[in-house]
Amino acid sequence: MTDEQLQTLAQAIGNQLHGKGVMLATAESCTGGWVGKVITDIVGSSSWFDRGFITYTNKAKQELLGVSAETLNAFGAVSEETVCEMVKGALEHSNADLALAITGIAGPGGATTEKPLGTVWLAWGNSDGYLHSERYQFTGEREAVRRQAVGCALDGVLKHLLHKL
Repeated sequence: MTDEQLQTLAQAIGNQLHGKGVMLATAESCTGGWVGKVITDIVGSSSWFDRGFITYTNKAKQELLGVSAETLNAFGAVSEETVCEMVKGALEHSNADLALAITGIAGPGGATTEKPLGTVWLAWGNSDGYLHSERYQFTGEREAVRRQAVGCALDGVLKHLLHKL
């Protein structure tokens, strides 16, 4: 996705959230705040974007989002279990009604046979208990993997969260 396409997605999300009086939070690992940057590029996003958590390390995931050490030890940072706990933590530690979370392996290091380069878990949830997660296998170098994750995360807000309101 191009920068323009990411901005168009963020604007569409903002228009819908602002109109409904709903707030969004993000919990990002491998994207390092890129989703939050795209969102806050939109003028007036403070009316629908509550906050973003950049939890790059396991310790940050535990301290800021309440991801359990047991989950991280058993499944790793790049897992469905972890990304789901990240979404729940973003909702619990914010004033948001909706949240998205991203964790993955953008490379060039960190890949394993079970979790190759480009493995990314995304999750979306709301304060009513809705939770959906998906695993993606993106291709390309670090920048390409991260850009694809940002696009899918934003697209998922429209696909998984807004129709639940």
